[in-house]
Amino acid sequence: MASVEFAHVFKVYPNGYSAIKDLCLEIKDGEFLVFVGPSGCGKSTAMRMLAGLEEISAGKLIIGGEVVNNKTPQQRNVAMVFQNYALYPHMTVKQNLEFPLRMMKIPVNERQERIFNAAQKLQLDELLDRKPKALSGGQRQRVAMGRAIVRDPSVFLMDEPLSNLDAKMRVEIRTEISELQREMQKTMVYVTHDQVEAMTMGDRVAVMQAGQLQQTAPPQELYDHPANIFVASFIGSPAMNIFKSQLHKTESGTFTIDMGNQHLALDQELLDKFPQLPKYLKRPILAGFRPEAFYLPDANISSDYCLQVEVESMEALGHEMIVYFDAPVDKIEVEESHEEPAVDTAKKTKGASILIARVPSSPDVYTGAKLNLAVDTSKLYLFDKDGKAIGY
Repeated sequence: MASVEFAHVFKVYPNGYSAIKDLCLEIKDGEFLVFVGPSGCGKSTAMRMLAGLEEISAGKLIIGGEVVNNKTPQQRNVAMVFQNYALYPHMTVKQNLEFPLRMMKIPVNERQERIFNAAQKLQLDELLDRKPKALSGGQRQRVAMGRAIVRDPSVFLMDEPLSNLDAKMRVEIRTEISELQREMQKTMVYVTHDQVEAMTMGDRVAVMQAGQLQQTAPPQELYDHPANIFVASFIGSPAMNIFKSQLHKTESGTFTIDMGNQHLALDQELLDKFPQLPKYLKRPILAGFRPEAFYLPDANISSDYCLQVEVESMEALGHEMIVYFDAPVDKIEVEESHEEPAVDTAKKTKGASILIARVPSSPDVYTGAKLNLAVDTSKLYLFDKDGKAIGY
C-alpha cells in the first residue's frame, strides 16, 4: 500500500491556462478517494499528474513518502483504468491480462498465478479464451480492471471507467469495484462527474471546481455540511434550492427567515446547531433547502412553517413526485465554470423563481394545483453573502 499527497500542486499549460491551482490533499494508505466535479474542473488532470502522464508545473507529488515529480509512470508503480477499455483486439482475455506482466518480465509461474487470481476476483474464469469482440461492455471493463490488478500496483487510478456502460451495468460494476477495493485494501483514486458514483463508492470525496479543491469529506458529511454553495448545489439530486434571504427576530423571540413575502419560523434544533446566528440578524444571507425538506402538511402543522404555492410542473416517479413551483424569491443558480463559488459569480434569478420539492405521491399534486407546502426548517442550510457556509 502507499499514501498519496498533493502538496501545493499547480498545473499551468503553455498558453497560460491554469488547470490545477494549489491542490493540497492527502490520501491515506488503503483509502478509496473519489474526485468529482463538472466537466473541465481539473479532476482528470489531477489524476493524470498522479499517473505521470502530465508534468507538474509547481508543488510536490508524494507517493509512499517519496517525491515522484520526476519519475516515469513505470517507476511510480501505479496502474490506471481508462474510460475506454484499451484492450488489444487480436488477443484473448488471458493474453490481455498477461501482456503487462510480460513487459515487467515476471516469471511464467508467477504470471499464471496472478492471472488466475485476477480472473477469479473479476469472474473472468470462463472468458479467458475469448477475444474482446466476444465480450459485453461490462466484461471488457472487468478485463481492463484485471490488467491493472495483475500488476499489483501501490495505487489504482480509475478515470471515469463506467461512462460507456448502461445504467444497470454501471450499478453492478461500481458495486464490484467497491467490494474489490475493500478486499484488496489498496489505495484507489477514482474520477467521475457522476455524484451518485462518488457518494456510493468513496471513503472520502474531493469536490473540484475550476481547478480548485472545494471540500474533501466522507460522502454523508458533504451532503450534511457543505462548505459553500457550490458543494451544496452540486451534491444532491435534484439540486438544493438556494435563494437570497434575511434573518429576523420577532418580539416573542422567534427567529425567522424571509422567503419572498413570507416568513418561515426557524426550528429550535437549527438554532442549537448554529449558535452564531444572532450576529447575522438583518444582514444579507443565502438560505438553502434541499427538495426533501418540503412536505405535504397535516392539519396540525402551524402556518408559520408553510408556504402557499402553485405547481408549475411535476414528475411522477411512482413512490414520490418531483414538484416544480413558483416562489417569489431571488434564486441563486451556481455557475459551474467560474473561478469561485461566490454569489457575485452566480446567476441570480430575479423575482419569481422555480423551486423544487420532493414529496410522496399524492392525487392532490398535479400541474396547476394550489398547494399548502410545509417546510422542515431544521433542514435549512445557511450561507453568508459570499456563499460560504455559516458555522462551517
